[in-house]
Amino acid sequence: MGPLPKRKYAKARQGERRQHIKLSPPSLVSCPQCHSPKLPHHVCPVCGSYNGREVTEIKSPEKAD
Repeated sequence: MGPLPKRKYAKARQGERRQHIKLSPPSLVSCPQCHSPKLPHHVCPVCGSYNGREVTEIKSPEKAD
């Protein structure tokens, strides 16, 4: 059996050790067509363009009267 810790680690020390393990917000870039924020290397959810051309057709919500 290997060596074991003699005392319990304090939660503060545990937090110091795990300081680099955290969530980071997603990086956003502005769309060159409509200037809305989008994820890099993804199709724009607002205008549907990617790399300067329209890739997907965005449907607008229809109003039911």
